[in-house]
Amino acid sequence: MLHQLGQILYYDLHSHTYYSDGTLSPTELVQRAHTNGVKVLALTDHDVTHGLAEATTAAVGLGLTLIPGAEISVTWEGQTLHIVALNIDPENRVLQAGLANLRDARVARAQEIGRKLEKKGIANAYAGAQAYARGAIISRTHFVHFLVDNGHARDLKQVFKAFLNKGGFGYAPGHWASLEEAVCWIKGAGGCAVIAHPARYKLGAAKLRRLLNEFKEIGGVGLEVVAGSHSPDDCFRFARLTQEFGFFASVGSDYHGPIHAWTDLGRLLPLPDGCRPIWQAWEGATSIYPN
Repeated sequence: MLHQLGQILYYDLHSHTYYSDGTLSPTELVQRAHTNGVKVLALTDHDVTHGLAEATTAAVGLGLTLIPGAEISVTWEGQTLHIVALNIDPENRVLQAGLANLRDARVARAQEIGRKLEKKGIANAYAGAQAYARGAIISRTHFVHFLVDNGHARDLKQVFKAFLNKGGFGYAPGHWASLEEAVCWIKGAGGCAVIAHPARYKLGAAKLRRLLNEFKEIGGVGLEVVAGSHSPDDCFRFARLTQEFGFFASVGSDYHGPIHAWTDLGRLLPLPDGCRPIWQAWEGATSIYPN
């Protein structure tokens, strides 16, 4: 049975702080989750785990369970995907080396975006975006803040369409981990690998099935069935796929802070019947991987 209280889920396994592209500190994030009725929260900043120590301390003080995690950037068949790592050992050296490489790749991409914007007459774009970054990550979201606040665009949607998405004059591709690398890092750190918000990717039916087959073959164990960006139809669609492929089902708001018009912490649709919740993979289990 789903751990549920009305429309407040006790579990929220996808969230961000200012250590990546969120706007809250780890303490503020945990406090908001607690206020919203969340009992088990995963902090999954993009390609960094720097906020976990502070979040864990705050969670202990409030009686909330903090699941250590990260959201890992992946390139698969020329497309960027995100893999959520849940219940990892953040001290794992191989994982940390991989994340450090991804952060270096983010810096290189941000510098290239800055150069392209400079050529179009937008001065100091890289330094401007960097000023919004409070952690180790410089993301496209930081460029959004800079461009909107300085009058170059109306809103986030316009920035991505005209500037940062493929075809935009500030577009620069990311060079991320392979799917196999990301899953291996997660498994090596004792965690569960979950495909984040799968409905957001532009994948036809055949390509999606190819991704799911490959993900399962290399050790991926879950899909984010209930996500802040998923519609009810998306939830039911991916619930069916978890059953077909034998995956666990995860739930996560992908919360980035109160200034973003996305789902709040814990305010999620119910997990459809028939799903195996991802937390069953670690609650009372010694390992989800065969020897």
